[in-house]
Amino acid sequence: MRIQPEIRTAAGIVRGRWEDPVAVFRGIPYARPPVGELRFAAPVPPHPWDGVRDALEFGPPVPSAGRATAGADEGSDDWLTLNVWAPDLGAAGLPVMVWIHGGKYLEGTSGNPHHDGATLAGCGAVVVSMNYRVGLEGFAHIAGAPDNRGILDQAAALRWVQDNIAAFGGDPGNVTVFGQSAGAGCIAALLAMPLAAGLFRRAIAQSPPGTFLSRRLAAAVTATIVAELGVRATLDELARIPPRTLIGATDALIRKMPEFVDSWGPMALTPTPFSPVVDGEHLARSPWAALADGAARDIDLLVGHTRDEYRLFDNWFGSEVTDEQVTAALDRLAPAPHGSDGYRAAYADATAGELYEVVNSDWLFRMPCLHLADARHAGNGHAWVYELSWSYHPEQGASHSLDFLLVFGTLDLDEVRGHPAAGPSAAAEAIRVSRHMRTDWLNFATTGDPGWAPYDPHTRSTRVYSAEPVTRPYPEERSRRIWSAHRFDTLDLAT
Repeated sequence: MRIQPEIRTAAGIVRGRWEDPVAVFRGIPYARPPVGELRFAAPVPPHPWDGVRDALEFGPPVPSAGRATAGADEGSDDWLTLNVWAPDLGAAGLPVMVWIHGGKYLEGTSGNPHHDGATLAGCGAVVVSMNYRVGLEGFAHIAGAPDNRGILDQAAALRWVQDNIAAFGGDPGNVTVFGQSAGAGCIAALLAMPLAAGLFRRAIAQSPPGTFLSRRLAAAVTATIVAELGVRATLDELARIPPRTLIGATDALIRKMPEFVDSWGPMALTPTPFSPVVDGEHLARSPWAALADGAARDIDLLVGHTRDEYRLFDNWFGSEVTDEQVTAALDRLAPAPHGSDGYRAAYADATAGELYEVVNSDWLFRMPCLHLADARHAGNGHAWVYELSWSYHPEQGASHSLDFLLVFGTLDLDEVRGHPAAGPSAAAEAIRVSRHMRTDWLNFATTGDPGWAPYDPHTRSTRVYSAEPVTRPYPEERSRRIWSAHRFDTLDLAT
């Protein structure tokens, strides 16, 4: 019988388990529980422990939508934990890949089986994932508390990696952060935050959303959420309210967010009231402005999106979208000077539903990705761009989140085979595309070169993951032209 692995960390010894071909350590604290006096505070290093601590189970999920009672139910508030998959504890200097999960800045847990790092680690990297504060606990603007607490948690986990990952076979000088959706938005923020300097060498941002909020807008959102509870958005008043109550108040706001579009602007049309806050302290500028001015220019960036980003969120998909609804979306989202007419001309053959989906995909995900690469290039850094166009599900298309399932190798192949509209080769294609993406991600993490030419605004070299990946100029040229004069930046109150 194989002896269970034990590793000494700065806080104490942890015992994991061999799950061939990797050693797995789950639920290692990287910060003290953010409760009591530490609630809404910046993370604090964990207390050391004596003896050997079992690291066999994922830590309890952070209270979030659908998980409001997790800490109480599981008898622990040790929410700020991380996990390590290590292919060779006797090795030295393996590349390290640190995953930051998405979830609309509202939800998510590193215990999600779709984020299992075993396959990726088995290919030759030490993989780390983490829980961090989400929702109001992690991202709301609260008077008297630091902003972006969820991102401060991520930085604390990255400092833990710097201090401890060598004992697991990883190279602290070769750390790549990678994340999707809200996780990628956090990575974009980390690139612009001086406190993250030296914590990672490379970054992979998969579908980062274009929503970064001013303090005024973030304060208005929090005030609206807590007003229903009869309190103000201050540290003293909110510290007395249980997380479950605040989650319920947040859910109530989400159901009526479109009512605030005239004052909050288009962020009120997104699925979440939270985003990173440009607070003037830890995050002084939006990522696009910061990168264009040379912030973190020594950090290589791989950034991209799926082709059909918005379809996962499109409540109108499959329904009859009226011209009035499309016009309203175009008026809210399409950039000057092209505006609504630019989209109608560029996508003259599109149905109303297709046009609605395209403009939402562009505003929320696709163009922020491309412009992040443009900003990286303008700041004399290196960027690589990709698009996932492969799918097996004709209705969902190449939807938001499909790319990370392929990278981790956790797409359910039985589901692919069993889908009535999937072609006979869909499962084989899924395996092949998954292998290509995982190999490219690992090559980037190992050497800084994913295998195709870096992006520049003239050639716009893009890796397009179809059934057989190809490298070509950026494929969404019509949208790129419409947005070419736009500058993504901090969103503020409209009135």
